[in-house]
Amino acid sequence: MSSKWTVDRIPPQDGRLAVVTGANSGLGLVTSRELARAGARVVMACRNVDKGQSAVAAITTELPAAQLELEELDLASLDSVRSFAARLLEAHDTLDLLINNAGVMATPRRQTSDGFELQFGTNHLGHFALTGLLIGAMGGQDPRVVTLSSGAHRIGRIAFDNLGGEERYFRWRAYGQSKLANLLFALELDRRLRAAGSPVKSLAAHPGYANTNLQQAGPPALDGAIMRLTDRLLAQSEEMGALPTLWAATEPGVEGGTFAGPDGLAEQRGYPHRVTPNRAARDEEVASRLWDVSEEMTGVRYELAGAVA
Repeated sequence: MSSKWTVDRIPPQDGRLAVVTGANSGLGLVTSRELARAGARVVMACRNVDKGQSAVAAITTELPAAQLELEELDLASLDSVRSFAARLLEAHDTLDLLINNAGVMATPRRQTSDGFELQFGTNHLGHFALTGLLIGAMGGQDPRVVTLSSGAHRIGRIAFDNLGGEERYFRWRAYGQSKLANLLFALELDRRLRAAGSPVKSLAAHPGYANTNLQQAGPPALDGAIMRLTDRLLAQSEEMGALPTLWAATEPGVEGGTFAGPDGLAEQRGYPHRVTPNRAARDEEVASRLWDVSEEMTGVRYELAGAVA
């Protein structure tokens, strides 16, 4: 067997329930499809239900036996996050996999419906709230939360005095902050899960430089045009970009607190393996403070001792 990990090595996922945010396109669509191919029941959580229906149709055309559920979820709205979590908990007793995949990138300064800066609010706070609302229902065999970060976490800094960008705003710096927050959250969550004696693992992943619609959906036109060119020259496919997420979600024996990314030069492309977060992402003092601030901003308090064994 090749040492390079591919979707052919995903273990059977029969009987497992997975939630994938941002499942209607890009990495989320590939992740949903491959988990369904392996036998999981996948809840495809999408902001745009019409696009979500098209994604469901695309998967079921290829995989007629796929077990899929489509649910509306707008991570830029805490009301939507709470509504989605309530529906999921009413419909299902146990959740095995939570894939915090959805995100926006390098947008002009905008606000969520709750008044948060859009990138920080969607990429980090929305997923922080969602995970906190669902973590108590996670159980089964080897339950995991996988949160997507990005190589851009290396340009990020958690500006506690300017989380909303009111004082100064640069869209790429704000994106880096949100992706650093994702990674700090994933690692801090695993530390807290271990301290609570929970069976749930928290892991993080990043796709390298993958050609997805994210590059064109958020940034201004000039940035989008540049990225369309670099996509053609440098980027790997969505299928390759989704491998670190799928590896983190399914590979037996992977430890909580693992950060998965591509094995190629500068982690831009390649096959999944364990990569090392930068020093800022390993700062436990910042992670703890970010956790407290995130609980305050979202109103979601974690009850980790209640996780399903």
